[in-house]
Amino acid sequence: MQKKRGNPDFLLLFTTLALVGFGLVMVFSASSIIAMQKYDDMWYFTRRQAVWIGLGLVAMSVLMNIPYQKYQKWFLWVAGGSLLLLILVLIPPLGIKVNGARSWIGTDAFRFQPSELAKLGLILYLAALISKKGERFRDFKKGLLPAVLVTSLFVLLIAAEPDLGTAMILTGTALCIIVSGGANLKHLFYIGTPIVLGLGILALTFGHVLDRLTSFLNPWADPYRTGFNLIQSLYAFGNGGITGVGFGRSIQKYQYLPYPHNDFIFSVIAEELGFIGVCFVFFLYLLLIWRILVICLRMRDPFCTLVGVGIASMISIQTFVNIGGVSGTIPISGVTLPFISYGGSSMLVCLMGIGIILSISREVNRRKLQEERTPGQASRKRTVQTITKA
Repeated sequence: MQKKRGNPDFLLLFTTLALVGFGLVMVFSASSIIAMQKYDDMWYFTRRQAVWIGLGLVAMSVLMNIPYQKYQKWFLWVAGGSLLLLILVLIPPLGIKVNGARSWIGTDAFRFQPSELAKLGLILYLAALISKKGERFRDFKKGLLPAVLVTSLFVLLIAAEPDLGTAMILTGTALCIIVSGGANLKHLFYIGTPIVLGLGILALTFGHVLDRLTSFLNPWADPYRTGFNLIQSLYAFGNGGITGVGFGRSIQKYQYLPYPHNDFIFSVIAEELGFIGVCFVFFLYLLLIWRILVICLRMRDPFCTLVGVGIASMISIQTFVNIGGVSGTIPISGVTLPFISYGGSSMLVCLMGIGIILSISREVNRRKLQEERTPGQASRKRTVQTITKA
């Protein structure tokens, strides 16, 4: 007889929907001016984002209804499929070049970014590999080395597009999983240091990386070229103050901020909703990350724990990179803000990740319900035995 599955974690579900709904409203506010100028339709970007949200919610619903054990069995298919797409996107007829990076596959009307799917593929691969090896993962050749080699392959293919922001997020996510999986830190230091240094030197060979680094250190050195984006973003933060200028009243979105509905949407949030709005966004992200980790730790299953660490790391690192860049805390990387920025691939993959966590939460709630019922059943059994003896 098939076991009845538990309910999904409603706090995680509602927090995700709150972020997505808030993001859709802010996409409309940030993009309406550009949409009118380019397409004579103020709802152009909002409508397209709503379509991707719909697809993401359908994918999330499907994934949350698949038992989590299936993902542990299918990890090679997901990782292999995403790796194949990363190779195909580098082939000029298949890969579409946008803003200097060949990161997209599809057509101009419908484009998908394989590097986003690669995040989930690598998370499932590492979680399944480490949980399967157990204590053997501390061995360098049989444990750590295969994980590092596969991660390096993913990162190098993404860096070749070039998409250094996503490559950095993927590296950080993999590192969190590997450390949480019990890797020998001495081995990790010896093998990781030359890889990080090599990627750093490789990044400096790209002209736009040097421009972003110099603009981060001193944006006023070249305020009309390399430092322009950061300066306009800081103006938005300063203009917002405590309570903001009001929804829809941003000045910086009038062709001052580049991609105000995408990479710099947090700047618009800070300007329109102020410090209060920024704190609200931080609260939702912290609640989301905390809930993911709580759910996966309750399972007491190495695979579930590592998947939770991976997805929580993916979302939190990408959030930090986006917000840190537009606020001048770290150099600008050109990545989206999860669940909020305009961007179909990112939205779809983030909702798919939440779907996997919700699948795990259903098993957590099923076991919890079973444990609550067990004492009652045992009590009734003892009562029946007493009556029978009497």
